[in-house]
Amino acid sequence: MEVKTGLILFLVFMILQRGEGQLSETFYQTTCPKLESIVRKVVTQKINQTFVTVPATLRLFFHDCFVEGCDASILIASPNGDAERDAPDNLSLAGDGFDTVIKAKQAVEKRCPGVVSCADILAIATRDVIDLAGGPSFKVELGRRDGLISQASRVAGNLPEPDFNLTQLDTIFAKNNLTQIDMIALSGCHTVGFSHCNRFANRLYSFSPSSPVDPDLDPTYAQELKQACPQDVDPRIAVNMDPITPQTFDNMYFQNLVAKKGLFTSDEVLFTNPASQPTVIDFAKNPGDFNAAFITAMRKLGRVGVKTGQAGQIRVDCTAFNS
Repeated sequence: MEVKTGLILFLVFMILQRGEGQLSETFYQTTCPKLESIVRKVVTQKINQTFVTVPATLRLFFHDCFVEGCDASILIASPNGDAERDAPDNLSLAGDGFDTVIKAKQAVEKRCPGVVSCADILAIATRDVIDLAGGPSFKVELGRRDGLISQASRVAGNLPEPDFNLTQLDTIFAKNNLTQIDMIALSGCHTVGFSHCNRFANRLYSFSPSSPVDPDLDPTYAQELKQACPQDVDPRIAVNMDPITPQTFDNMYFQNLVAKKGLFTSDEVLFTNPASQPTVIDFAKNPGDFNAAFITAMRKLGRVGVKTGQAGQIRVDCTAFNS
């Protein structure tokens, strides 16, 4: 009997250590009951100012969760330029994502001071931008606390790159307890994204000695991209990742992959590789299948490396550790 009790206590301890056991959709039900409506109001206002808010917030959440876990470490600003957001892979994160979370946090602090983490506000705001852009809505698990580490040096190797092949994508997502289907569904966020030309220029001008243009790129689409991104283009110029419905969160990304209109190598490989192709075709034909898989993947992503209980802190200012 003692062994059984000990085993149960050990399992409870392990669940608490992983954090998932303490996330709950009703975490702030009594301490900040209006939380989600406060955040949604700010997010709606921000989207009305600029649509960039949608992809910027999505990307911020993804980049946050893949480095140190979903703990708002990406939001820390360092006077020395050595915080997570200062890493080369994060320099292209649009300011509108940061601004959305900071404004939402300020609004929440007025109603519920010192209660809600920046990590949870980012998670709610991410769900809201998806929903407000026409994507699926879902309940967000809450109870994350804000991390105490934010270092640029800890980012390299933890985020997928635009030239990754399927094995590399599978591996980096598996590190975060996400399956290949989760990875393909989350790649669907590129339906509202944009990219700077330098992230895919090699597919247009220097793919291989025998073929400067990537043969897996639709020729007409390649020409359109060349017009938008000439070789000496201003590095600030960006193009939509979904050329058809760039401001709607839908399954068009997958239809584009089937039509050889994936912007990154890491997008198109999802269709060209036989292992992932059936999932892409399914999501292209059946938006309901994509939405269901996407919700599952987003909820799993939101559990990555979370701090709960007494770990971390509830930051007063999302950009600075509490003094």
